[in-house]
Amino acid sequence: MTYVFSDITISIDGFAAGLGQTAQKPFGDGPVQELHRWMFEEPESNAAEIAAVATAEAFVMGRNMFGPDRGELDPNWAGWWGPNPPYHGPVFVLSHHKREPLVMDGGTTFTFVNEGIDAALEQAKAAAGPEGRVSIAGGASTVNQYLRAGSIDELRTHIAPVILGEGERLLLDVPARTVSIVSARASALATHITYRIS
Repeated sequence: MTYVFSDITISIDGFAAGLGQTAQKPFGDGPVQELHRWMFEEPESNAAEIAAVATAEAFVMGRNMFGPDRGELDPNWAGWWGPNPPYHGPVFVLSHHKREPLVMDGGTTFTFVNEGIDAALEQAKAAAGPEGRVSIAGGASTVNQYLRAGSIDELRTHIAPVILGEGERLLLDVPARTVSIVSARASALATHITYRIS
């Protein structure tokens, strides 16, 4: 059975991004640069968590994670990551607007799904295969939608020592439930806690 997980970095007050995201400020306003320091400034001490992020055979992401524009998709926008995105597999982007698939270097293809979260997850599961893994890559709104639907098996949070105060919050309007802790580990720039959801 295809396994569905999500890795997401949040502030200690639960925000995955600030307000006011633009092409120049992909994570919005506030001290958001503090969120991902653990990946770039301490890659050795966080190597296991960094490696685990890319273990999926297919990915799902929200429109805002793919790009900053709203409304119609910019046909010239190719994502935040340059010509060789880190996914190296099929990525299904939730969108209300149509766009042809975008083929990138390294085996990444962005496919834009207009039929909602269930359709995107079905396509990702088909691409990953029955024994594969699907990552709900983000952002917070997309992860919340899949948590509300009960579609995520494992939630991996990477909690950065920063308070954002406002922004895109994880676990917004997610129904109450009991989860189990699979693992917990602290480094200087993040506390990594993995939860079994279903």
